[in-house]
Amino acid sequence: MDPNGYWNPRHETLPRPHLEELQLTRLRAAVARARAAPGPQGRLLREAGVRPEDLTRLDDVRRIPFFTRDAWMDAQQAAPPYGGLTAAPPDAAVRRHLTSGTSGKQPLRVLDGPEDWEWISEMWCYAFWGFGVRPRDRVFLAFGYGSFIGFWGAHYACEKIGCLTLPGGNMTTETRLRQILDDEATVVCSTPTYALRLAQEARRLGIDLAAGPVGRVLLSGEPAGSIPATKRLIESEWGARTADTAGMTELGTVFMFECENRPGGGHIIEDNFLEEVVDPVTGEPVPYGRQGERVVTSFGRGFLPLLRYRTRDLVVRAPAGRCGCGRTWDLYDGGIRGRVDDMLLVRGTNVYPRAIEAVVREHPEIDEFQIHLYTRDGIREEIDVLIEVPGHRGTDGNLAARLAKSLGAAAGGLRVGVREVAAGSLPRFELKARRVRDERIVIGGGDTREATG
Repeated sequence: MDPNGYWNPRHETLPRPHLEELQLTRLRAAVARARAAPGPQGRLLREAGVRPEDLTRLDDVRRIPFFTRDAWMDAQQAAPPYGGLTAAPPDAAVRRHLTSGTSGKQPLRVLDGPEDWEWISEMWCYAFWGFGVRPRDRVFLAFGYGSFIGFWGAHYACEKIGCLTLPGGNMTTETRLRQILDDEATVVCSTPTYALRLAQEARRLGIDLAAGPVGRVLLSGEPAGSIPATKRLIESEWGARTADTAGMTELGTVFMFECENRPGGGHIIEDNFLEEVVDPVTGEPVPYGRQGERVVTSFGRGFLPLLRYRTRDLVVRAPAGRCGCGRTWDLYDGGIRGRVDDMLLVRGTNVYPRAIEAVVREHPEIDEFQIHLYTRDGIREEIDVLIEVPGHRGTDGNLAARLAKSLGAAAGGLRVGVREVAAGSLPRFELKARRVRDERIVIGGGDTREATG
């Protein structure tokens, strides 16, 4: 580690040609591990005739077939519980985690060995150190510590750095706030939604968070962590700097982090991941500056190799020079911008929940919101945004009208209704927020049913 801002100064500042040589070497090793495994990824590689020695440049990664979440779930169902995906006997694992939810199907199950877990915490060290966290810090993790992998790796990274690590599992929101203050935590790790929930509870209790000890809030788990309006609101409530990170259970750890420069996007940890951005429909690569689907190949998780995994994350890649921190790693401009399957189709118009949140969070008087989709008179699709404004805090009586106008522009010109609901009536979330309630009636072929989401 380096006191000047780099956890791994040699790798974080490698000239691009040397970085690509490192990636190619690690890609060949990952292909060799996966090809030797009996599961679906090894079978895909063998059927495609992909051998490590045939990969002579990074572009050759496109010879590897895509691997998808559906294929992973199908493998689990065909050969439970792990689908034959591991490159080592399951008995050798020391950790088991689950994804947070899979829209009606069983969650994905992942296993890690001791070396994997060391690597997982190392990736989080890149993120913490890059955001300025040091051994003197006291880090509170506002996380439930269940089977979802969440901030587990972050916890061990903080210990590895030498921070006083404060686990926040099995606590009420009020108890977490009290511990943050009593232990004088200087860093809080949370989802963006829960960071705002903690701030709401602090107001209820008469606690001035902005006058408290927390100087940094590290966000993860939701695209909102890179929405400027959401970040500004969290920073205002906490009186602290925020930075976004992104990870996923399938990888076991964080793959992107925002450094102290906060250039409007997160650095890809390119010495440990080979990231591609492709057209979600054609699968063909897209250039810098154009939105596409993120495809990842992981180099560090030996127990569960993952090659060309289609994440369904929407990203826009930007060159490393966009940030002045000296890292040679490219960035995802605006972090994770959403998911391919999050897009809502309303009366033929694409609507993204992130765009809705970006507008709502410009109004700090709104405590919580929900997107409600429904069918009027069995024919017309409608979209409303429900908002909570406790005590009409700071409003001038025209909030709904102004918000509806801004939301219409963000939703491609659709009319978006705004309805104020009772304080505390909308769901609250500790982990990933689910703010879309879809109650549209689907009519076709004589079938009428209610779709929920």
